[in-house]
Amino acid sequence: MGKPHKRLEAWRKSMDLVVLIYQATKNFPAEERFGLVRQRRRAAVSVPSNVAKGAARGSPRFFTSTLQIARASLSELDTQIILAHRLGYLSENDAVRLTSCVEEIKRVVNGLISSVRRRLAASVAASVLVIALSLYHFVTL
Repeated sequence: MGKPHKRLEAWRKSMDLVVLIYQATKNFPAEERFGLVRQRRRAAVSVPSNVAKGAARGSPRFFTSTLQIARASLSELDTQIILAHRLGYLSENDAVRLTSCVEEIKRVVNGLISSVRRRLAASVAASVLVIALSLYHFVTL
C-alpha cells in the first residue's frame, strides 16, 4: 500500500510549512530558543505528523481525529506567528507569508476532514441498510 500520507496535499504543504518555520526561527534571539522557537517548531511538525498518523491507521474516525489535532496545531501556529511579529522577531512580510501558508493548509485540512466525514457517513448508511435488509429477510421467513 505504501505511504498514503505522501499523496495528500495537506501533508505535502505542511511539510513545506515546517521548513519555512525552521528558516523563520533560526535567527530569533537566543533567549527564545526554548520559548517561541521550540513552540513554533513543535506546532509546525505536529501538522504533517498527525496527517501521516491518521492516514496510516486506516480508520476514518481516527483520521478525522488526527486531522482535527493538525488543524488545532495550525491555529496554535497562527497565534505564535502573530506574537512573534508583535514582539519584533518577524517582519511584516514574513508574518504575512507564514500566515497565508497556515491559512491555505487549514483550508486543505478542513476539506480533507469534510471528505473523510462524508465517506464515513456513507459507510455507516450502507451498514445500516445491510442490517435492515438482513432483519427484513429474517422476519419474513
